[in-house]
Amino acid sequence: MGLMLTLCACSSLDYYLQAARGQLEIWQRQRPISAWLAAPTTPPKVRAKLTLVEHARQFAGKRLALASHGSYHSYADLGRDYVVWNVFAAPELSLAALKSCYPLVGCVEYRGFFSEAAARLHAATLQVQGYDTFVGGVAAYSTLGWLNDPILNTVLRRDDAHLVDIIFHELAHQRLYIAGDTTFNESFAMAVARAGVALWLADDAPALARYRAEQQRETDFIALMREASARLARVYDGTQPDADKRVAKAALYAELLERYAALKAQWAGDDAYDAWMNTDLNNAKLASLAAYHDEVGHFLGLLARCGQDFARFYQVVDGLGKLPAARRRACLHELGGQAAPGAECAALPGL
Repeated sequence: MGLMLTLCACSSLDYYLQAARGQLEIWQRQRPISAWLAAPTTPPKVRAKLTLVEHARQFAGKRLALASHGSYHSYADLGRDYVVWNVFAAPELSLAALKSCYPLVGCVEYRGFFSEAAARLHAATLQVQGYDTFVGGVAAYSTLGWLNDPILNTVLRRDDAHLVDIIFHELAHQRLYIAGDTTFNESFAMAVARAGVALWLADDAPALARYRAEQQRETDFIALMREASARLARVYDGTQPDADKRVAKAALYAELLERYAALKAQWAGDDAYDAWMNTDLNNAKLASLAAYHDEVGHFLGLLARCGQDFARFYQVVDGLGKLPAARRRACLHELGGQAAPGAECAALPGL
């Protein structure tokens, strides 16, 4: 047992050292956006995107009540496509994501690495232990307001609407983060970003229509994945032998690919999810999706209840964040729905 504890401690030390090295690299490479804009050697495409970042950050402060403090005032080119790679894992016959716990941020359903090789090594180690795994590259990165984050080259390749979406999303994380509640945090940030981009594009009807169509395709895709997850969960929770569960699992994943093809046929040629669907489709991949989308609709409903007043909305969400997890979710559902909420939830500050 003593040896095992020592090995675990070394493993944890190595993990935090790689995280520290990754953060140090970002610090070393970042320069003020104003310096990039002033430099004649800055490529025109980068200059245009950084100008957009400046405008979006200012818009977030004025229209979305999202203070940037010192974040997104600088830019860093890391020379790679992703800033971190997240490793998701789930048992062979379960959709319960393996959690990793950290100081300050609590427990999350993934483990992040600044090196793709290190992420894939960690995934391989978990596979040997019998887990389904998924390694996903992440373009956006935030220290949740603990540090002044730069904008990174990894997000500049996105189109304008999605770049603005990322900025609003990450600033929302800095506005509110509840340790250990990934679903609440990510759904909140996604809701703020969607509402914010709709305001950003209010005077550009074609761009807003494209953005909303993409969001609808994402909603339809997530609904398909959620239905597949529910069917798999029923198999995994059943009493049949594990061998039979494995056969059913393979059949359900094959059927999911067919159903995705049918859904995609309605999208006028959009193949944005093809790469995700056609590689390593497994329990870990499905588990990686649920946490980011489950409560978006309820947060948007709450924003509507607050009259699209973002400052008031944040005040209510702050109150929700102080509730125990189960009550927090129940009140969010009450306040984000159409019916009148109960007395306890209606008494939250801001309502």
